[in-house]
Amino acid sequence: MFSRVLVPTDFSEYAKKTILCLTRIPGIKEVVLQHVFDATQHTKHGWTHEAHIENVRIQLEEEKKFLEQLGFVVKVSVDVITSGNISTAILKKAECEKVTSIIIGSRGRGLVKGLMLGSVSADILRNGKKPLLIFRHSFAGELKGEVFNRSCPGIFTRILFPTDFSDPAQKALSSIKDIDGVGEVHILHVVTKGETHEEIESNVREATKRLEEIKTGLTSAGFKVKSHIRLGRPPDEIISLADAEDISLILMSSHGKGLLTELLIGSTTLGVAIHTNHPLLVIHTLGKPLN
Repeated sequence: MFSRVLVPTDFSEYAKKTILCLTRIPGIKEVVLQHVFDATQHTKHGWTHEAHIENVRIQLEEEKKFLEQLGFVVKVSVDVITSGNISTAILKKAECEKVTSIIIGSRGRGLVKGLMLGSVSADILRNGKKPLLIFRHSFAGELKGEVFNRSCPGIFTRILFPTDFSDPAQKALSSIKDIDGVGEVHILHVVTKGETHEEIESNVREATKRLEEIKTGLTSAGFKVKSHIRLGRPPDEIISLADAEDISLILMSSHGKGLLTELLIGSTTLGVAIHTNHPLLVIHTLGKPLN
């Protein structure tokens, strides 16, 4: 899944530290390092951007040398856009380069207090087709000492996988076996329906049975597994459990159950992406065959 990755960068401190985290993700062999230069706006000197673009190339070469010294094969790309937006350029690059996944950092809380997803990350989440790993603000901030050691080297040591037992969720589940370095897997189902106490208990029993089947499959594949059932609103319960269990990564399908299959991203996944401060790996599952 992470053999050839696209890493967009804007050279901010959080982006540089996200690049540093690449050294701790098992399986990466090739890195496509991209900067999208927005030339849709004129500068104070008119429409002249050559000096800025050359500076971008120099910075990319510096980051390329750093990653090459660590053993990666690195390709750099400066894409100048005169129309459209940054996220579209990133998604186009992902398709052209045939990368296996995209790794990007969230810009953090921004102008809306409590929201953890930047606009570019959100657009890629909604419109992308590749697996997308989003580093959160708290992990792209001061990555040193205890925070760095816990977050970057061990990003796959404690994975939380929420499931609604839909086909897309089952497709996303199969991707866990494609990730190197997975330690403990927490599987979660949130019961959202039940008019009476008896109906809720019935739903819990059914969910318990289905979680046990998933647990058995993962255990037989060599994973250490814990299962959880919660009652409530799925995004809230997913984030709450991730905090309580000190989860290193949330892995979700882009879609789940629901009548609105034409939506670009499922409401639960989007809700988690907007509000969590944990790294999030989204597996885009629409149109993907079920193995």
